[in-house]
Amino acid sequence: MKKKRLLPVLAFTFCMQFCYAGKIERFKDGLLVRLEKSTAGGVKQVRLQVITDNIIRVTASPADSISGTPSLMAVVGGTREIKWTSEEKNNQVTLKTGTLTASIDLTTGEVVFKDLKGQVILQEKQGGGKTFTPAVIDGKPLYKLQQVFESPAGEAFYGLGQHQTGLMNYKDQDVDLTQYNSVAVIPFLVSSRHYGILWDNYSITRFGDERPYEELGSLQLSDKNGKAGGLTATYALRNKPDSIFLQRQESLIDYTFLPDLKKMPAGYPMGNGVVTWEGDITSQTGGQEKFYMTASGYIKVWIDGELKLDKWREGWNPGPSVFRHQLDKGRKHRLKVEWIPESNQAFVSVKHLSPTPAKLQNKAALTSEAGEKIDYYFVYGQQTDDVINGYRTITGKAAIVPKWALGYWQSRERYKTQRDVISTVQEFRKRQIPLDNIVMDWSYWKEDAWGSQEFDPQRFPDAKGMIDSLHNIYHTHFMISAWPKFYKDIPNYKLFNDKGWLYKQSINDGIRDWIGQGYVSTFYDAFNPGARKLFWQLLSKNLFSKGVDAWWLDATEPDVLSNASIDYRKQLMNPTALGPSAQYFNTYALLNAKGIYEGQRQEKPDQRVFILTRSAYAGMQRYGAATWSGDIAARFDELARQIPAGLNFSLSGMPYWTTDIGGFYVEDKYDQPDPQGADLEEWRELNTRWFQYGSFCPLFRSHGQYPYREPFNIAPENSVELNSMVYYDKLRYRLMPYIYSLAGHTYHRGYTMMRALIMDFDKDTAVRNIGDQFMFGPSLLINPVYSYKARTRKLYLPANTGWYDLYKGTYTEGGQYITAEAPLDRIPVYVKAGSIVPFGPAMQYTAQRPADTITLYVYTGANGKFTLYEDEGVNYNYEKGQYSTINLTYDEAGQTLTIGKREGNFPGMLQRRTFRIVKAGKDKPVSMDFGNSNATLVPYDGAEKKISLKI
Repeated sequence: MKKKRLLPVLAFTFCMQFCYAGKIERFKDGLLVRLEKSTAGGVKQVRLQVITDNIIRVTASPADSISGTPSLMAVVGGTREIKWTSEEKNNQVTLKTGTLTASIDLTTGEVVFKDLKGQVILQEKQGGGKTFTPAVIDGKPLYKLQQVFESPAGEAFYGLGQHQTGLMNYKDQDVDLTQYNSVAVIPFLVSSRHYGILWDNYSITRFGDERPYEELGSLQLSDKNGKAGGLTATYALRNKPDSIFLQRQESLIDYTFLPDLKKMPAGYPMGNGVVTWEGDITSQTGGQEKFYMTASGYIKVWIDGELKLDKWREGWNPGPSVFRHQLDKGRKHRLKVEWIPESNQAFVSVKHLSPTPAKLQNKAALTSEAGEKIDYYFVYGQQTDDVINGYRTITGKAAIVPKWALGYWQSRERYKTQRDVISTVQEFRKRQIPLDNIVMDWSYWKEDAWGSQEFDPQRFPDAKGMIDSLHNIYHTHFMISAWPKFYKDIPNYKLFNDKGWLYKQSINDGIRDWIGQGYVSTFYDAFNPGARKLFWQLLSKNLFSKGVDAWWLDATEPDVLSNASIDYRKQLMNPTALGPSAQYFNTYALLNAKGIYEGQRQEKPDQRVFILTRSAYAGMQRYGAATWSGDIAARFDELARQIPAGLNFSLSGMPYWTTDIGGFYVEDKYDQPDPQGADLEEWRELNTRWFQYGSFCPLFRSHGQYPYREPFNIAPENSVELNSMVYYDKLRYRLMPYIYSLAGHTYHRGYTMMRALIMDFDKDTAVRNIGDQFMFGPSLLINPVYSYKARTRKLYLPANTGWYDLYKGTYTEGGQYITAEAPLDRIPVYVKAGSIVPFGPAMQYTAQRPADTITLYVYTGANGKFTLYEDEGVNYNYEKGQYSTINLTYDEAGQTLTIGKREGNFPGMLQRRTFRIVKAGKDKPVSMDFGNSNATLVPYDGAEKKISLKI
């Protein structure tokens, strides 16, 4: 009977293989399908490669072969020994791994991913959703690429890098993936449905609606008197707003880039001006009109009397904003835009798009300007951490930062002399304010020698001695700014120029920067491996040899000329060693960091590389690189935008992120002259609130323009503000066993320490759009305060758990919104029930003493666990297995804490320590008090200990 049943199966299988012969090729790592006919989008071939059970790479091409150009972001190929099977039926071939299936339609090339129960996880748009549009760029045949996926209602999207428009959930939103000062592009999209898409493309890309932004004139416009054709544009003087310099009708607001400033009325004094545009806009389609703005100076926008935007940015660095407004078809809607440029170089643009077309509704689309093929990785997981870990499987593990980098950093623009640096650190030590790192910003070189990578000997007569003193006397690390920029004709310029390793457009055009008389400069080509090596050699010879600990890589977009048009920016970095700049536009920062990481690791393999870079790209985490949020404004509304920006950056797979505490650049009221009265009060509160938030970011760093940013220069002795900043600084150091454990888990377990609520509470749909709260590790719910004079904070406590007030120990059930107290000196912080939080001893710097006494706060109400991770903190021995872990577990039913057997070891490991156990319960609030006399003392020598908490 068995043999009779088998015969039809064999016959059917043979028939199917014959029928599909020539269409499907099998390789060790997957399948290639050659379509009989090109699809409407031009697809001829689709390939699936198995990376892991949970990761499938999809490539597609309209040509007779798929490009094999090596990836810049990925470090894995499809060569792993992963078991998979395949079968063909119903005109499709299906590849099956241990956790999912991926099917290709043999007619359309459409790919569908399902779980093993047959439930669709992700599917491409019917027909495959792939579009290839041929394009020849700088003589190289390429394609404009688009991939569209289905996206059911209720799905939420995150990631895509760092974008400062205030959005958290990108579902049905449009995100421009173009590197820019304060915009960092990571083309990794994370879904609330537990999958991710890593888009392996390096060109400018759009997520969402790919249509170009339109000028306002594509709407019907009429001026404030009802005359059709444009808005009333009034150019007036700020100190005499009734004094009109010029009034005219205009159909666009487009002072977007430097060349656009030529459109400004001749002789108009922008720096003393105020411009308004007023009138009516009318849509012929109706619906949710989408508005896109870039602006600097003061900008306000009203539609139908509703204030849609009220912002300020420094003149030279406009920032993006987006908003929507319902426009009724054929009806006039009143628009008013008020702009105060503040300087003779400020920018504003207002553009729009009609509502998202039906073809993109309930879709997710990625559209790139230039590429050789469609290339993306599908990453699946049971939870968001699995998805992010999948991203790092593809692009590389996140190196553990040196332990000191998790302490407090002090920076400003800028310490101008050797004495400035030393005296600042001396003041921290004198006041016993914890500090681990001081940062040297730009212009430590001679004025006419940018790119020399050398200290100006007049201002830094003994740079090595200065750094030695920081290390040996003050136990402080030293980070320095290193730009990829070279002034024309300095010796280092000649070194690169003689080898053809410089971008020459800015030299040929004689572009001058803003220093002194202005100097002509350019950037080196980081895509050239020889140029990267030479750049490191210069840093090594002139800076690393003096004891520099870490690198601050500024302007790595690359920002050869701020506010140049996008087309001109491409010219300014063209060609790269790999090909047209349009094809590689977004990846400069990745290659620049690669050169420094590889150079330092080769030269000094026992010292962890640490890099802070203004731009980012997929894979940078493998180079010991972190990112900061760029040159942002010192404003409360800008603080608010940092929170979702940082969370989405973390969701993009990049674990180490920071922001300029206090905001980089300031309004005139703060620095001309020193702030006084109400302005001084606001300045101090802004910095205090930002400092409170920054103490719970992965990296804790203050930086900005004058006024000076040291806490003691912001607020006076014994003030609420200074006391609060010192309190959170000290709390950060108390939390170091917790924080450094999270850093260890980030490398060893693929963890993420700064966590959007969707990561830990994805079954609670209330958290999907929350972008102003986050978990810092598994236990601490952080609720920043970002409104001036706010003394309470509405927040959401996620459901299915309880929450303890960190400071008072009071308990509140989750699943509800509450209004929490937020006095000036505190932000609301809650601890999840079932948490075990380790606090270390008070320290002035991270290496001051080992954590020989650790206070474990055990927050009861649920089972809990935490793994204490330790290693040497400064080298790469952790990659060789030299680290230790201690598993801490709490059993709620038995009210028992288990301190597990220590696993692993490393040189210098602490053999014995004391744990102080403090039980926090629902009915008996326990405030955070590191001198708690009721703590249970437990000596620990590495053997398992069980402690009853039945008290």
